[in-house]
Amino acid sequence: MLNPLFIFILILYFLSILVPSSGLSAVISVLCMIAVLVTFFKVSRFVQVLGGVFLAAGLFLLLNSGVSWPEYILSFGPMLDLLMMFTLIPILGIPITIGKYSSDIQAILHNKIKTNKHLYMLTSGISYFFSIFMNLATLPMTYYSIKPALEGYSIQHSERFMSRAITRGFAMPLIWAPVTPIVGIVIGVTGVSWVSILPYVIPLSIFGLLLDWYLGSRISQKRLQAPLSTNEMAATTIEKEPSNPKRIFQILLAIIIFIIIVSVAESMLSYSFLTIVSLLVIPFSFIWALFLRKDKEFGQAFQNHFRSFSNKMKDQFFLFLSAGFFISAIKTSHSNEVVNEWIVDLINVIGANFFLMLLPLIPLAFAFLGFHPAVTLALIAETLNPDITHISAHILTVAMLSGASAAFLIGPYNATIGLMSNIVKQSSYKVSNWNMPFTFVYIGCTIVYLLSLQWFT
Repeated sequence: MLNPLFIFILILYFLSILVPSSGLSAVISVLCMIAVLVTFFKVSRFVQVLGGVFLAAGLFLLLNSGVSWPEYILSFGPMLDLLMMFTLIPILGIPITIGKYSSDIQAILHNKIKTNKHLYMLTSGISYFFSIFMNLATLPMTYYSIKPALEGYSIQHSERFMSRAITRGFAMPLIWAPVTPIVGIVIGVTGVSWVSILPYVIPLSIFGLLLDWYLGSRISQKRLQAPLSTNEMAATTIEKEPSNPKRIFQILLAIIIFIIIVSVAESMLSYSFLTIVSLLVIPFSFIWALFLRKDKEFGQAFQNHFRSFSNKMKDQFFLFLSAGFFISAIKTSHSNEVVNEWIVDLINVIGANFFLMLLPLIPLAFAFLGFHPAVTLALIAETLNPDITHISAHILTVAMLSGASAAFLIGPYNATIGLMSNIVKQSSYKVSNWNMPFTFVYIGCTIVYLLSLQWFT
């Protein structure tokens, strides 16, 4: 039931983008309302409550505004672009999986790594590397690629070691990677182009990775010591699985090519950034699979993805469609104008610089209430206008994205921490606590960076 419904909604939404005059918006809104009603009893209790709050708040705003009843139905549909991207992005991970690059990573570990410090840096770096393309699939991919090689060595608290390195490396590209949904949301609302924010966010992203290497490797200074028999056994494992560490550069080349294609497409096409990336995902992944001579394996993995995606995506569909209804209600009822006035009054009292310091903390705070950073950013972005805040659109974009990146690191209810806690068999609160010191240092440095940008511009 859910699988064909979700796929049909996404296909119709895709057609409505390609053919704006198709008049499909009303049909899509009705189907989105049906999807919300059907999934309400199938999602987890926490998501049910959170989505219910969005729906109730949206209904309250529409009732107070006195709009006609068709407006209630037509308010469903916003954030479908985000759901389309969430659905398609995992396809980019298929060539990496069927290409068996994990065996090349294990070969690098056994041949090159001699100290805990270097092991931590490599783990974090690989996670950063994969995150540019694979989003949440980065976490299990990196963990299960490195864990077999790790077991032969004496590392205290290995699960904490792995969790810190993987989640921190994963979070740092999320402020600029083209496949990251929150990037598309923020630049879509602030009106800046993706290429124009890269000089602002890439240095901050690389700084975060280097900061992680410094702080993480400080507690990993002892030399790796493994019994000879363990090393021999590990070497045997590597020999059974053919590997070539140089193949890792294929992923780097693919990332560069994809970034160039997205940049050119953004400058030439009138579609939104989220739409452009979604359009490119499937053909790019298929061409990569053809290069690997794995087109049949790609086809099977592609079919498996769409056979099972509704079970994985039902929470996201319910939550994001409910949040989209609330956002639409804010616009329809003109409540965003009231919030804009509040923001102006707040800035007049505390000043633009202090407001800029608070801005990255908003998605961080809402993450502890269970809000996905993408939802939080979509909500606050609707009420932030550069002309009103007197802050550059580029700096607003950096502030919101850096706050979202931090929220992924310590939000105990988001998918990043939840998935990592399942992998390492620890509570989400413990995984969140492991990232607390780094996150607060990173946010502090980010605030200094934002104030510097504000001062110079």
